[in-house]
Amino acid sequence: MKTKKITLTLLPLLLFTACSNVLSMLGLADDEDDYTTAYALAALWLSQSSSGCTYNVQSTTTTTTSGNYAVVDTAQTTCYGTNSGTLACADSTTAAQDGFYTRNAPSYTVNSDGVTVSDNNTALMWTKSPDTNGDGSVNSSDKLTQLAAYNYCDSLTKGGFSDWRLPSVKEQYSLMNFGQGRDPSSCTNCTSTLLANKTFIDDSKFTVGFGDTSSGERLIDGQYATTNVYAGKIFDTDWGVFGVNHVDGRIKGYECSSTKTFFVMCVRGNTNYGLNNFTDNSNGTVTDSATSLVWQKADDGNSYTFPGAINYCNSLSLGGQSDWRVPNAKELQSIVDYSRAPDYSANQGPAINSIFTTSSFTNEEGITDYPWYWSSTTHVTCGDSNCTTDDVKYGVYLTFGRALGYYTSAIQDVHGAGAQRSNDKDDVSSTAGASTANVGGGTFYYWGPQGDILRDGSNTANRGKMYVRCVRN
Repeated sequence: MKTKKITLTLLPLLLFTACSNVLSMLGLADDEDDYTTAYALAALWLSQSSSGCTYNVQSTTTTTTSGNYAVVDTAQTTCYGTNSGTLACADSTTAAQDGFYTRNAPSYTVNSDGVTVSDNNTALMWTKSPDTNGDGSVNSSDKLTQLAAYNYCDSLTKGGFSDWRLPSVKEQYSLMNFGQGRDPSSCTNCTSTLLANKTFIDDSKFTVGFGDTSSGERLIDGQYATTNVYAGKIFDTDWGVFGVNHVDGRIKGYECSSTKTFFVMCVRGNTNYGLNNFTDNSNGTVTDSATSLVWQKADDGNSYTFPGAINYCNSLSLGGQSDWRVPNAKELQSIVDYSRAPDYSANQGPAINSIFTTSSFTNEEGITDYPWYWSSTTHVTCGDSNCTTDDVKYGVYLTFGRALGYYTSAIQDVHGAGAQRSNDKDDVSSTAGASTANVGGGTFYYWGPQGDILRDGSNTANRGKMYVRCVRN
């Protein structure tokens, strides 16, 4: 689908134009086999564009029959204990942790123009700095709404190229680095200087955008804009767009508004990046020919702690193979289908292709929902006020169901299906600052500004279910 620049001056007219005309403008009438779905997407575009977000031009097509792309390694080469310390990756009890495997190690080249960076794995080229206003510094004045970010990249000429685009969430997440990244959320003395070489992106190749504390932002407000508008609603009522945070190491949905702004990196090349090519092997496995990964078709319906998930996949025999493991965070994110959501009537269900079988369960709100899945990646956080030590008790997970939070005394989908968050690997009741609540579906733990609901999969009362879907090369 050809990218179309969207201008704010057109919005009043579009709001009074029939959706059929919008279909023609966006090229959806020709590109969508299901006209009903296309019509719904056009209506979605109208409502989102008026609130700071653009129609999601990249999420309507999620599969390919010919393209491929490399899932870049997380760069995590250390294996960690459940609650503290490091472990020998050769130990059989940790052999399926992220740090044990290296596949497509990150490799970047700063090009001779000095303003672009090439990813040697993915064939994507990136703008080096989010300095959108060109004043030589990166701060809050460089941030744009998602709609403005879309148009900025669409109009950009840099490094001798003019075919730049705003990245999808999968493209932006390809730069995530869990090897050097340290989440500074609890680091009271941290500054951008103290966090050199501790960001969730290779800051030897890219300029990092930190939250501008002089403008009232938090240091961790380092969210980058993507094209992926959430198919459902965040906070249950608001249109949202996914942002990738290279300061605290997360993907979350944010409200589409004229006030929410993001850092911006533009990308070009490999337009097949993030598109899957699934085949059901009729033996309980699914092959993604785009990434050369083979997946467990159906989760086993059981709940696991982080170490329990590692042990389960490490001992799994399926499809005539026994070399299964828990996927790392970036591998797991590669099978998220951002065109789907539990509450999106046009494409309802878990945020994964329907070729997979996904469990359902009753969530903390007392309604049917879909699981969160463990990755094998540890979300390392700053262990003290100056980030000189590591806290390693948190595991990275992806939400294929609602990313729930207890916010304003109600359970809501605060970050969207397809978010990437983290919590304690085996005991969320020990999370510092966690609280409990009960809205009728049972007591649960929650924590953080949006009241992220915490689950550890321990099958212990009040501590939530966590699932796993195994992978092999």
